[in-house]
Amino acid sequence: MAKGKAPRRAIESYTLRQINKTIKAGDCVLMRPAERSKQQYVARIERIEADTRGGNVKVHVKWYYRPEESIGGRRQFHGSKEIFSSDHYDVQSVDTIEAKCTVHSFKSYTKLDAVGNEDYFCRFEYNSCTGAFNPDRVAVYCKCEMPYNPDDLMVQCEGCSDWFHPACIEMTEEEAKRLDHFFCETCLPEGQKKLRNSHANSRHSNTKVDTKRLRR
Repeated sequence: MAKGKAPRRAIESYTLRQINKTIKAGDCVLMRPAERSKQQYVARIERIEADTRGGNVKVHVKWYYRPEESIGGRRQFHGSKEIFSSDHYDVQSVDTIEAKCTVHSFKSYTKLDAVGNEDYFCRFEYNSCTGAFNPDRVAVYCKCEMPYNPDDLMVQCEGCSDWFHPACIEMTEEEAKRLDHFFCETCLPEGQKKLRNSHANSRHSNTKVDTKRLRR
């Protein structure tokens, strides 16, 4: 006669001896991929279960997708630490967890003073079946009309408050970092437009510059 499945119970937390960390529902973790050549999977723990003896511990997880794992693939505005919340749920052994990580909101990620190896951010929900995103539209910036990539330097116009990539306004990053003030072509007075054009060929600036990144 075949044995039935052993009854299981939910547990509040579990200590991973391999990394000496305690996990609980709501934590985000990095999980070992099936192929070691691939990047670690990112997941959010929804529930932890064990058998009646406290062994055979499993985690119910919701997967995050990296841009290259989505149907549309990675695009120019996707940050290197960007991931998508998904509707894909699974059950995995706790033995596949290799580290804990933090998934920040997009706004809080852009305010970090330093980004660690285990810091990620999420601004989209991804439907793993249809490839649809929520929200399906986000604010765009610069002459190139691209969403903001927090890995890229941008400068803000003091007139219209729009943000621009240095390359899109024919400026190097080094020049952008020396700017004290910046007005885009639309907001710049006509006389200063001519002056800027006359200096554009020389690519020379004696002005001290502050680095400005988008903060939302």
